Amino acid sequence: MQQTQEHRAIRQTVRKFVEQELNPHVEAWEAAEMFPAREVFKKLGELGLLGITKPTEFGGLGLDASFSVAFAEELGHCTCGALPMAIGVMTDMATPALARFGSDALRREFLAPTLTGERVCSIAVSEPGAGSDVASVTTTARRDGDDYVIDGSKMWITNGMQADWICLLANTGDGPAHANKSLIIVPMDRPGITRSKIRKLGMWASDTAQLFFDGVRVPARFRIGDEGRGFAMQMQQFQEERLFVSASTLVTFDRLIAQTAEYTRQRKAFGQSILDNQSVHFRLAELQTEVEALRALIYRTVAMYIENKDDPEVVKLASMCKLKSGRLARELVDGCLQYWGGMGFTWDNPVARAYRDLRLGSIGGGADEVMLGIISKAMGTLPRKARG
Repeated sequence: MQQTQEHRAIRQTVRKFVEQELNPHVEAWEAAEMFPAREVFKKLGELGLLGITKPTEFGGLGLDASFSVAFAEELGHCTCGALPMAIGVMTDMATPALARFGSDALRREFLAPTLTGERVCSIAVSEPGAGSDVASVTTTARRDGDDYVIDGSKMWITNGMQADWICLLANTGDGPAHANKSLIIVPMDRPGITRSKIRKLGMWASDTAQLFFDGVRVPARFRIGDEGRGFAMQMQQFQEERLFVSASTLVTFDRLIAQTAEYTRQRKAFGQSILDNQSVHFRLAELQTEVEALRALIYRTVAMYIENKDDPEVVKLASMCKLKSGRLARELVDGCLQYWGGMGFTWDNPVARAYRDLRLGSIGGGADEVMLGIISKAMGTLPRKARG
């Protein structure tokens, strides 16, 4: 993936934003289990960072996905995982399908003000009984004249307590599970919507909600694209999500290794620094090598995505990125925490926070087991009865 002066400029802007507008407030927002989404997104919007890959006619920058990955990577300088995740929902999870398949009227009404940070959005796919198994969602949107009437619930909705609108996946027909769903924009001020905050193990600064829909009416024109195409569009939308999530871990990994090296260099035991033990500095070298291998895989995937985002090979590689980043997070953070000793087990330690936050990487956006299934199917090694 080529790194131009334009890429470096975006990286510098993002890093400065993180250092000045996010990190000074992380402790307070973590304690509050909420961050001021509109305030933060408004500042990001003013910098043009919420619409890096979005069409220029709706306020985006119209750049390719390599710039979005550079953006995600630099967000890794944030000292908690919650804020990059919440930002990624706005840029690469809730808006790609709207930007690509939505009507011009729908994009003017919802995408444009989201790219300026005036509106907060969420992606609403998971349910209490359907997470990685997207085909099993049960929320319905029944057609009634010029409206859809929505009933059901959604779970694990990032930004859900503050969202102005959501991109909702719901059943709009009675056909096969992969062909009866649609993506619908739902304004969150509609009667019949109830929100309930969820407390989590990590990612505290980002609010997460369960949403309930009881006879919620929205105009049928709020549907994105053709009816029944929602599952396919969401699968495409997942690729951008998985690339963003993977890329956003890279600098975090770099930072954790560097912090661990510095701590073990200062900490003495048995007459020498912990870092002087070959088992320690060799292990950190191994972990840094794994990070660079992941970075190369992400860059290769992005290059292919830019060439043809609908290439099945992109789905396979994006799934590999997601799988590898989630598993490396578990291995790397656990390994680093071990070298901090008792200090690593204290609540406010940066490695301890990463331990809590990054564990989500192997669950959210498709669990490891789902990624393995996608990869196996692409390789042709999935048993016939499981191919579907």
